[in-house]
Amino acid sequence: YLFLVDRDEHVAVKVVRNIECFRNVAKSEISVLEEINSLDDDNRFACVRMLDWFEHEGHICIVFELLGVSTFEFLPFSVEQIRQMAFQIFRAVCFLHRNKLTHTDLKPENILFVSSAYDYETVKRWRRLTLRSLDVKVVDFGTATFDHEHHESLISTRHYRAPEVILDLGWNQSCDVWSLGCVLMEFYLGCTLFPTHSSKEHLAMMEKVLGPIPPHLLRQTRKQHYVLHERLDWDEQSSTDDYVRTHCKPLKKASEDERQLFDLLGCMLEYDACRRITLEEALWHPFFGPMRTKKSKNCFT
Repeated sequence: YLFLVDRDEHVAVKVVRNIECFRNVAKSEISVLEEINSLDDDNRFACVRMLDWFEHEGHICIVFELLGVSTFEFLPFSVEQIRQMAFQIFRAVCFLHRNKLTHTDLKPENILFVSSAYDYETVKRWRRLTLRSLDVKVVDFGTATFDHEHHESLISTRHYRAPEVILDLGWNQSCDVWSLGCVLMEFYLGCTLFPTHSSKEHLAMMEKVLGPIPPHLLRQTRKQHYVLHERLDWDEQSSTDDYVRTHCKPLKKASEDERQLFDLLGCMLEYDACRRITLEEALWHPFFGPMRTKKSKNCFT
């Protein structure tokens, strides 16, 4: 980070190397951030603010407000903490969607706390870190895509990639909903929901957690080498399946808060993008009831 003298504050500066492909991504990110700043000039939504940008010896430098560490650094979270953070994240990404923009790379590392300030708390003779604030912001708009722009066939970091992307069925804003479903599960579990580096194994893991992939999606996929007789072509007797079974199990739902959370996640982790809940709808889910009582409708939307 740097200290910006004329603004009398510390800022973060993202320096993009002077290589054409990187410069193109940086220019795209600047365009998106300028649009976000314009559409949200009073900073109501939890998207990082770009303060300025400039070039230095061919390197593009983007100046941001200084934020804290990523949510990845404090995993896992309680259901109540997840509720508070998810409400902010959903509002921010819903704002993007309403303005015809898809983030495409939502993951814990791209959700930062506004402040990293913490206290020590003693619980049963163990000391643990407790954040003073759960305010968060969404960052990294380098691959954000407007509805009218060309949609790359491969998007998202592997573990948060929606099934329609893996199956090459085309994608839209609902891929962000799937990614956020994976993020919330990771917040709850403290580990990645689908820990894999193989597309077919990834699909097998989805089936272990969510049940079979609908046949109509497998009929439509261009990746027919993943399919056998309208089912995922997966050997359940293989050693790889042992790994999948070990790492992917349906979760037990205990408290009422957890039942509401898992019900929401079930709507988000829907294979068929056409049936997947939108973030506009998700914000009205009972899981967020306690948050809605704290805000007026105008502030909520």
